[in-house]
Amino acid sequence: MIMRNLPLVLLLAALLSACATRDDPSRIRQVAQDGTLKVHPGLLGEPVPAALQTPQSLAAKQADETPMRMDEEGLRTQRSVYFDLDQAAIKPDYDPILQAHARYLARHPSARVRIEGHADERGSPAYNQRLGLKRAQSVRATLLGHGAGSGQVAVKSWGKAKPKLLGRNEEAWAENRRADVIYESEK
Repeated sequence: MIMRNLPLVLLLAALLSACATRDDPSRIRQVAQDGTLKVHPGLLGEPVPAALQTPQSLAAKQADETPMRMDEEGLRTQRSVYFDLDQAAIKPDYDPILQAHARYLARHPSARVRIEGHADERGSPAYNQRLGLKRAQSVRATLLGHGAGSGQVAVKSWGKAKPKLLGRNEEAWAENRRADVIYESEK
């Protein structure tokens, strides 16, 4: 019986594969350039126009300052440091904003911050409490290393008690694995 159906299955497979179409590479480039999502020509394997090229030092400076703002307005809005699962190590992406917070604290000796460490809902309450504290201490150590005064930075752990995003999925868990920089005047 299997041998009798085999030619039919092969015929159907051949018909379906014949219906497939190949994307036109020139059309892909046109859509990429003309559509709502612009693509840098270098990503399409084309030469990069001089107008899109920037000197290396300027490009490096822009990369260092983007997307995090280093001014005081940026400090008011960029307060969370996010962590990988079961980790308290600060990712290099967060160093510029922590440097900016430390500079602010160094320039304003009366300013005080509280670093609140958080964890996602996975893990025991005791484990999440310890992990939140480690995250807060890691942010504190980075701030102190960048010039903030030791008396200016306190730590607290909320464990999983204060989630930023409710949910039982990776998006919510990732949002809740964090430490927040809270300026004391905002109690």
